Amino acid sequence: MSENVLREILQKEDYRIIGYRAHPDVSMPSVEEIRVMMENLRALLFPGYFCCAEPWSEEWENEMSSKYDNVKKILEEQVFRAYCFQCDLRKGRECEHCKDAAERNVEIFLKKLPEVKRILYTDIKAMYEYDPAAKSVDEVILCYPGAKAMMHYRVAHVLYELEVPVIPRIITEIAHSETGIDIHPGAKIGEHFFIDHGTGIVIGETCEIGKNVRVYQGVTLGAKSFSLDEEGRPIKGIPRHPIVEDDVIIYAGATVLGRVRVGRGAIIGSNVTVLHDVPPGAKIVQKIEVLMR
Repeated sequence: MSENVLREILQKEDYRIIGYRAHPDVSMPSVEEIRVMMENLRALLFPGYFCCAEPWSEEWENEMSSKYDNVKKILEEQVFRAYCFQCDLRKGRECEHCKDAAERNVEIFLKKLPEVKRILYTDIKAMYEYDPAAKSVDEVILCYPGAKAMMHYRVAHVLYELEVPVIPRIITEIAHSETGIDIHPGAKIGEHFFIDHGTGIVIGETCEIGKNVRVYQGVTLGAKSFSLDEEGRPIKGIPRHPIVEDDVIIYAGATVLGRVRVGRGAIIGSNVTVLHDVPPGAKIVQKIEVLMR
């Protein structure tokens, strides 16, 4: 009985319904391998914080070199697998093309890491400067969920811009599962991005966020409605999320929906829902009625 159930579960034709790859010799991207890669990358982006050896010693330099090689090796393999999967869905090219594309884009990605680190450090600085509870930058790097979420997002966004399939979403979803902060790798987020607490934050794929923006827990920057194709399915890739200009503050529980523009320096109060453009410098707050006995 059990063997019959197992055979029924593992029918190959069912896999094709959900787009299962046709290459039996190439595995799907591994979430666990990507998780290991991100841990090694975190040690590289924050040298001295996430390693065993004494920082800047010969042993430490060897450890960092090993982690760099590990990142490169894992990423090349996982991106290769992702390309094979994409080619199957599109009935595209041979695996040799996927291998070349993986090696080429991983090399480009690695060259962009110094810039990723520079921008990420502006986020860390913003989290320290704007949160009175932060006692040190070290505390932010070691403890803050916003720091981890932004590290994953900054890395994933580079891969997304290189049109690497699947992997960017895996990277941001790892952070989402650990922090409760859901940032799509396609979102465009400027420097000095401040996240406070972070739980429940949602930032959609086509969001455009300027510099020095502050966002608190429970904020949603989402879509209001979806354009549908002839078969009634949502059309992918069209701008449908908010544009948030520089120096905006969005407080806890606020919801901004649709392709609206929040002007520079505007403040969105807690639990406010925004469905229309907000002028620069405006303050949108919820009306609170106090009941007196």
